Amino acid sequence: MAAGRCPSQRHTTRRRFNRTALSGMALLAAPMPLRQASGQSPPLKIGLILPTSGPQAQIGQACRRGADVANDVFADMKIPAQVEIVAFDTETKPEVARTQADKAVDAGMHVLVGAFDSGQTIAVAQVAEQRGIPLVVNIAAAPPITESGYKFIVRNFPTAPMLLGGGFAIQKEIFARSGTAPKSAVVLSTNDTFGTAMIGGIKAMFPKLDMPYQLADIITYDPAAKDLSVEVAKAKATKADLLLPICKVDDGKLMIQELVKQRWEPMIINPGGPGTYERDFIRGLGKYGEFIVTVAPWMNPKTAMTQSLEKHHSARFPSEQFDLDAGFTFEAVLIAATAWLKAQSTNPEALMAALRATHIDEHVMIGGPIQFDAKGQNVGIKVAALENFKRAPVVVLPEEAAVADLVFPPPPWGDKRRA
Repeated sequence: MAAGRCPSQRHTTRRRFNRTALSGMALLAAPMPLRQASGQSPPLKIGLILPTSGPQAQIGQACRRGADVANDVFADMKIPAQVEIVAFDTETKPEVARTQADKAVDAGMHVLVGAFDSGQTIAVAQVAEQRGIPLVVNIAAAPPITESGYKFIVRNFPTAPMLLGGGFAIQKEIFARSGTAPKSAVVLSTNDTFGTAMIGGIKAMFPKLDMPYQLADIITYDPAAKDLSVEVAKAKATKADLLLPICKVDDGKLMIQELVKQRWEPMIINPGGPGTYERDFIRGLGKYGEFIVTVAPWMNPKTAMTQSLEKHHSARFPSEQFDLDAGFTFEAVLIAATAWLKAQSTNPEALMAALRATHIDEHVMIGGPIQFDAKGQNVGIKVAALENFKRAPVVVLPEEAAVADLVFPPPPWGDKRRA
């Protein structure tokens, strides 16, 4: 859709604009002519804090693409608001994330959005709290982010226990639909902030989940490791028939390559982390990346807003994968803009009050309305089961969002279906 407006839209009165904004109908950003016509001034300035260099650069750049196409989607949705987004690079280092957050505040940003990695997000949250600037977390699962009493934070991403709870529930659905359930499982996980949080959740929750399998072992490793042969051999020695990998892209590729090398063919379900749905994981592994199942929050491919976001993402970045990194970052911008329209102010206290009162029915990610509890956590996000088909992750569960049929257990490494 074109970015311009018809004459009747350009002459919308300020009273009508305010009434529309306050009713919650105006949620997002629009092109510059629309902002000027609306009389909304000054614009909301968002400091987008992400790891766009360093080991997590590819994921940080994927997140940023969701913000880059936001105005195009907003124009499609005919919602009159405008935000200005300035990017700040954490270099994949928590200490740099902190200094970049300070830099963003000093540069006049009204809201911070970020920062994908839990450790970096905690560093940004501390700055937001000290400086009194709202932070909208796009992606980060460590519980302390919303369990530390911060007053200037909301998170539109599930905690590690939420991911695991939803993930284990959908595992049961996978086993029921396929008629195949493992008898034992092994966890192979990074020992970083996210991996540690996930393992802590597994240890606390697993005894209460009534899963059909026993947990044989939990094996951890440094995410910067260049060789996982020992860890994979140890996991294989458990004779588990289900592998639960908690990994990022590079270590995930090493892990699967080692599975192939050691001729170990377990069922594989990522229980709630990144890595296995990422473009470079899938393309880098070729046929060996096919049929791996990931449990993760995901975009609902059947909604109008998701379809608009994917359309513009594909048009601007035709060689890049559209995934939850872009989806959640887009929604973080949506949330910030919604609060600004509700508050009619860039005052931090007013923005934070509006963020706490957020209620957004029409959005991108699978789940109920976006709204936050007293700790700033959105508890309505649901997880999906994705399966890698033809070099892309595809929703296979839940049924209402599925666009392909589940294939489980996965074919052997040498199976001709792995073309």
